[in-house]
Amino acid sequence: MAKYVGERVKRFEDPRFIQGRGKYVANLTLNNMAYVAIKRSPYAHAKINSIDTSAALALPGVIAIYTGKDLQDSGVGALPCGWLVPGTKVPVRHALVTDKVCHVGDSVAAVVAENPYIAEDALDLIEVDYDPLPAAINARHTTESGAPQIHPDIENNISYSWELGEKEGAEKAFAEAEANGHVVKIDLINQRLVPNAMEPRACVADWNGFTEEMTLWTTSQNPHPIRLLLSAFTLGIPENRLRVISPDVGGGFGSKIFHYPEEVIVPWISREISRPCKWVATRSESFMTDSQGRDHVSEAELAMTAEGTITALRVKTWADQGAYLSTFAPLIPTAFYICLLSGLYKIPNVYGIAHGTLTNTVPVDAYRGAGRPEASYVVERLVEEAARVMNMDSIEFRRHNFIGVDEFPYQTPVAMAYDSGDYNKLFDKAVEFASYQELRDAQAKARKEGRLVGIGVAGCIEASGPAPSKIAGALGAAVGFWESGVIRVHPTGKVSLMTGSHTHGQGHETAFVQVVADELGIPMEDIELIHGDTGKVPFGMGTYGSRSASVGASALVISAGKVREKMKRIAAHQLEAAVEDIVYDQSNGTMYVSGSSDKAMAFGEISFAAYTAHNLPDEMEPGLEETSFYDPANFTFPNSAHIAQVEIDRHTGEVTVQKYFAVDDVGNVINPMIVEGQIVGGIAQGVGQALWENTVYNEDGQLLSGSFLDYAMPRADGFPRINTDRTETPSPHNPLGVKGCGEMGTITSTVTIANAVVDALAPLGITHMDMPFTAQKIHSAIANKLPVAAD
Repeated sequence: MAKYVGERVKRFEDPRFIQGRGKYVANLTLNNMAYVAIKRSPYAHAKINSIDTSAALALPGVIAIYTGKDLQDSGVGALPCGWLVPGTKVPVRHALVTDKVCHVGDSVAAVVAENPYIAEDALDLIEVDYDPLPAAINARHTTESGAPQIHPDIENNISYSWELGEKEGAEKAFAEAEANGHVVKIDLINQRLVPNAMEPRACVADWNGFTEEMTLWTTSQNPHPIRLLLSAFTLGIPENRLRVISPDVGGGFGSKIFHYPEEVIVPWISREISRPCKWVATRSESFMTDSQGRDHVSEAELAMTAEGTITALRVKTWADQGAYLSTFAPLIPTAFYICLLSGLYKIPNVYGIAHGTLTNTVPVDAYRGAGRPEASYVVERLVEEAARVMNMDSIEFRRHNFIGVDEFPYQTPVAMAYDSGDYNKLFDKAVEFASYQELRDAQAKARKEGRLVGIGVAGCIEASGPAPSKIAGALGAAVGFWESGVIRVHPTGKVSLMTGSHTHGQGHETAFVQVVADELGIPMEDIELIHGDTGKVPFGMGTYGSRSASVGASALVISAGKVREKMKRIAAHQLEAAVEDIVYDQSNGTMYVSGSSDKAMAFGEISFAAYTAHNLPDEMEPGLEETSFYDPANFTFPNSAHIAQVEIDRHTGEVTVQKYFAVDDVGNVINPMIVEGQIVGGIAQGVGQALWENTVYNEDGQLLSGSFLDYAMPRADGFPRINTDRTETPSPHNPLGVKGCGEMGTITSTVTIANAVVDALAPLGITHMDMPFTAQKIHSAIANKLPVAAD
């Protein structure tokens, strides 16, 4: 029986964060360090006629100023796109642009100075002669006739189009539903979001001219892929002479996966001036340079029989990719979106098409959930509307269409093969947990009193732990999705774990140690986790897509098995027994001969014997260290049932979330406390989108919501107690039986609140409204008794 896995172990990493001892890139100071600031475009679309740096160069303390021509003349390459679906047209993106800017905040020039204040002052002295051009805004409008062309070689601003599913079957099913059943249609906008991690992006670079080696500290979720991109595509420094370190990263949520211009500019300058260099983004820079999320415009429809059985789902989406393709941008509206359009339901015909469109805005890429919240929003808004049309209870309609527990593994019409699940059991627990019938009874009473109370229900699925690498490659990935895990047992029995995954708040330093402590039968205090340093850890793929436990920890489990086997052979040799007679007591790490408890060796004794090597089996190498590269056979598919109650003030339009219940199936659980924290945090992020967050550009491409004065973030006082519970259907695709949990809360909560708000407004005849559900928007809708458009 496991000693640590499944227990509510307090996180090892929390004391240093609480006490202000975190190691962040922004806090790093090196001897003789210079400081970099970036001149950014005030225009969304403009030609650059000239750049005059003379006045800025004359400012005391300015070391140098560089433009895009300087970088390109030295051989610096364009930033690559790491996921290309068939037919993708990739706009060229340089770290510093030379001839034309394509969004507000585009990088134009770089100042390096003796301190950050001089560098910032010098930016104001750089004179850039711009010739403004018309801007193309809005995911769909940018493709329409007459829209400004952003990149001359990409017609109609469509970078790619990708379709999947049963197109002919869907057409037939819709034709039948039009005649004999029902068709539900909704036009949806999934608005753009700004990530706003706690720690803004930062990087420090140090070029050692003597050894010709570069060290880069950067706020990245995946330091090894960043090193690869810097080496092979942008800077051209050989990988063996390039070390990338990502220490504590104060939140990422996807926005710190990508290869950013500053990660090219800063090390290039460091090499040019032979001094360490540092750049730290201001919050304003984060708003206009960090890759943003969501921004889908969709036409969605669902066909069903007269009895309410879903027969087809069809979706057409315009996905705004911004001015350039960020590192993994095409993945999100394709394999991570269309492939999830079956939801929890047995839908024989699913068809989706996505157009990746370009606009004069900040690039868009993965943001917590990355495609799955967008898919869930489409599916669950359609399902909710279908239940209303059929005059069926929301949960009853869902149950009528669930995939049955005996149908797993279940092959959907859109590529994904679900691993495990019991959706009826999931909703049984949610109904009981939330006292669902009591909520409905109280709602009916409130409506009689004229109050606008809504109950929101959603059941969602996620594809987590992207895999396997062969399938990812076939879908357009430039990298694999395996993970590395090293276990190094030291002579004294202490253990170092090295993972290619990366932690930025998920609790890896605790959960990974729990797993290995059980696998080896030693105390957690004897184990350390090392990550985020390409100079210490074998190549790994980083953290995103809720992959850390299912892929990263699984690699460590396999390595632990190899360690145990070697230790058994050593113990068998020294105890003069057959290997098959050695019993490994994982409760205390002791190995003994079956039937003879006095013939035993402790974990530390065996590890010491491995290094002294005085008495090892013939041909056995000394030492005790094992490495594994784990490439999972499939995704895992966590799923959830959330129920929320909201009330809307008739007079102001303000939405109050009164109750929230979440039941999630994330497979086996390593640490319930960490899982609950991830779910609650994800729910807060999803509710933030539903009620408050919105990225607004005007027709000229100016970011109108470029600060916390204009961009509303979720706050603790906007939430009731979030109640969480779970069911467990282990995944058969990894040795731990785990599924991802880091994004599930966000994936489900957004549409749960959306359904609750629409349900509250239903007595007024309002059947749909686009997010965010601001007081002003709802007040206007109530006054007019009509749905209103998105901001």
